[in-house]
Amino acid sequence: MNPFSRRLITMSFLASALLGHAQALTLQRVEQTDFGTARDGGKVKLITLRNARGVTAQIISYGAIIKELNVPDRQGHLTNVVLTTDTLAKYEQFNGPAAVIGRVVNRIGGAQFELDGHIYKLPANNGKNTIHGGNKGFSQHVWTVEAAPARAGESSVKLTYLSKDGEEGFPGNLKTTVVYTLTDRNELRLDYEAETDMPTIVNLTNHAYWNLAGGGSCLDNVLQIMSDSYTPQDAELISTGEIRPLKGTLMDFSTPTRIGDRIEQLKPRMNGYDHNYILGDSKALKLAARLVEPKSGRIMEVRTTQPAIQLYTGNHIGHTAVCLETQHYPDAIHHANFPSIVIRPGTPLKESTVFSFSAK
Repeated sequence: MNPFSRRLITMSFLASALLGHAQALTLQRVEQTDFGTARDGGKVKLITLRNARGVTAQIISYGAIIKELNVPDRQGHLTNVVLTTDTLAKYEQFNGPAAVIGRVVNRIGGAQFELDGHIYKLPANNGKNTIHGGNKGFSQHVWTVEAAPARAGESSVKLTYLSKDGEEGFPGNLKTTVVYTLTDRNELRLDYEAETDMPTIVNLTNHAYWNLAGGGSCLDNVLQIMSDSYTPQDAELISTGEIRPLKGTLMDFSTPTRIGDRIEQLKPRMNGYDHNYILGDSKALKLAARLVEPKSGRIMEVRTTQPAIQLYTGNHIGHTAVCLETQHYPDAIHHANFPSIVIRPGTPLKESTVFSFSAK
């Protein structure tokens, strides 16, 4: 065999090997492993999503939690940018970080509501009010993992949870689905759907704590929220029903502003930001917020179909991370002027939020 023929065979073998390697990588865009057993006996799964640019997202079926999201800085170095922990037991101890919150995120005043002439009483787990779905909300249940439709340039997983009629005091059997999709454009998309067999209320979000540096304080991050109005709160952080302009207030982030610039002025009443910003009624994806971490150069943009976004600066954990929770207005069931959170049979809730990452 002459050297040229040998070279052709070698190149052909190498090409085949590379093709096989590429196919193996394609098969591994979505990977599922065990992550332990919850207190209630449910088997918890860890799903890893990968994209073609090396970004990875890890989702666990307990609480539909984002365990990790590793994205590049301006040098291309990958870092996890969500607050995380290493064991299922710790997730069960610290309720809510990066989980899907439901049936109703945020607070419901008086721990009850009226719907179609019926009064429904809820657990009072936040003073005399209800917060984040009650004593055991969606964030504390094991969700069912299902395969999501495969699309070019995307890695997805679908999780479902059936909340039975009367759970935490809420009416109706409610089937909730969230699809997590990691795209080759370095986006993590969350598509929510909830359907019920009787009238009920629903307000879903993901309670991720973001730290684009991978550690340290969030106060040096530069934040812009595309909003010019907000919903004020009383001393118990319950919406008053008013809508006020942001201009001239400590909460105004309509232009890029360092998070820590005015935070001390909120004290002693509040230890930081915990405010709801109005985005508008459009059901199309709209830019809601832009967060920049100056040292790493990482940028996160938040787009959503939801009408509001809650800014929370990790006030109980020393401002180590910031939450940007897309949702409906807090305590909406008690304020007719707020967008409704009531859903009925045949009219499911559908909402989407996209977190896009870049660096400069």
